[in-house]
Amino acid sequence: MMSTMSIVHTLKFRLIALCVLLVTCAALLRLVATVPFAKQLLVDMVSSQQLSIATYVARDIDHSIVERRVLITTLAATLPQDLIVQAPKLNAWIAERQRLNPLFDDALMVLRPDGKSMFGQSPDWPARRTLDYSHFDWFQAALRSDEAVIGKPLRGRLTGEPLLMMAKAVRGADRRVRAVIIGISTLNAPGFLHRLQERHLGTNGGFLLVSPADKLFVGATDPAMILKATPPAGINRLHDRAMAGYRGSGVTTNYTGEVELSSMASVPSTGWFVAARLPELEIFQPIKAMRDFILKSAALSLLGLGTCLLLILVSVLRPLTSTARAMREMADGQRPLAPLPVVRRDEVGDLVSGFNYLVERLNEKEAALKASELKLSYMAHHDALTGLCNRFMLEDRLGQALARAQRDGSHFAVLFCDLDDFKPINDRFGHETGDLILREVAQRLLAGRRQTDTVARFGGDEFVVLLTDLKSSGETALHVAAQLRAAVGTPFEVAGQTFTLSVSVGVAQPNDSAVSVSQILSQADIAMYNAKRGGKNRILAFDPAMACGAPAPCGSPAA
Repeated sequence: MMSTMSIVHTLKFRLIALCVLLVTCAALLRLVATVPFAKQLLVDMVSSQQLSIATYVARDIDHSIVERRVLITTLAATLPQDLIVQAPKLNAWIAERQRLNPLFDDALMVLRPDGKSMFGQSPDWPARRTLDYSHFDWFQAALRSDEAVIGKPLRGRLTGEPLLMMAKAVRGADRRVRAVIIGISTLNAPGFLHRLQERHLGTNGGFLLVSPADKLFVGATDPAMILKATPPAGINRLHDRAMAGYRGSGVTTNYTGEVELSSMASVPSTGWFVAARLPELEIFQPIKAMRDFILKSAALSLLGLGTCLLLILVSVLRPLTSTARAMREMADGQRPLAPLPVVRRDEVGDLVSGFNYLVERLNEKEAALKASELKLSYMAHHDALTGLCNRFMLEDRLGQALARAQRDGSHFAVLFCDLDDFKPINDRFGHETGDLILREVAQRLLAGRRQTDTVARFGGDEFVVLLTDLKSSGETALHVAAQLRAAVGTPFEVAGQTFTLSVSVGVAQPNDSAVSVSQILSQADIAMYNAKRGGKNRILAFDPAMACGAPAPCGSPAA
């Protein structure tokens, strides 16, 4: 724990730094962060709206194209083929269709398969009759296709107006072309693309209708751009992407060097696309107004800074009073002794950290004392080598079992186990190997025992098993003794060596409740001693005759 603190952790420095931070944050937030964010937000909003407008215009143009394509297809399907050789009637049929649905305002004609005109309706029909249309790509495509064909937009040789041709072959029953019906529309005619010239975006924005296949501006808000070639690749990257199929919005620099926001939407029936354009300077006009407002509001923020400091000062000093109050409550016992939260690394934080350090040391000492008490308690009741209960705990539990037997007539048994010929192992292989075997013996004696039973190391290679809550007969105790003898008789694999041991077990199951703890242990020990004298690896139940002092057992072995 630091006894001193650097200047950056003092309250004075925090107050000064706070003032500078507020002013700096206000300036950065408004001039560095807010303006770019607002610009991007505005661009996103305008892009979305502009793309919606471009999509609407593209759908309107697509509707006009589809309407004319459906009409030319219908006329080709409904043209009576016998009229092809009846000039007056054919001319009357064309005139009637043009009157009923004059979508092809420039001309509606029927051509022979060689491209020569037959009859038609147009303002300059006599001049058109001498024209040969066979060399046009759209005418040749119509001869090969069963669908209506749209030609490349061009300026009429007679009128100079931008025109769009549609053609559909009239086929006979033998699928041979009998005639080709064509419709010619003026692109900027009312009801067609004239709306493109009438629509504007903002003050200086507008629309372009582009044919990627023809690399041509089909229509534009600016009439001077109609039927002009699109700029070469590399001048306008966004335009290049749009020509390759991209549809969406983006900021780009056009061929005049002006930065603009463009949004592209497809005209599905033709492969064209509509580009809605708006200059960047016009988009960011609201941002300029916002920047002026921010500069004016900066002066007001400095005025409010003084008020903020008064409020913040109260907040800065609040932890000091809270800490003092908490310490008094702990001293008076009104709350437990516990660390306090360190709100800040300043003078108050240093004070709280010192108090917390004191509390931590006190808690550590208390915890160490409790751990020592638990360890001493465990060592007082357990064997250090095997972890089994020691003689002291065994006598305590045996006393409890005896008291319970005197109280409610329950039965218990004591099994005194002594390893046979264990000393030679210690002498030959050392006490370390002997200790490993004793630990393994302890685990085998514990295996299968109930929680109410007690397994204890009595001393050396002697173990005692206390069985409680037994039936009145000794069969259970003898059965458990047989299990223990079998468990110990299984070879031991210790330190790379195999050891085979046996055990002699003496069983004491007193029926007289007046017997003492020491007497019960003595009875079990006598029975075990007689089992060893009888040849080892035996189980004997205590018989009062064993206490006669004869050199040989006074009774027969139980097992």
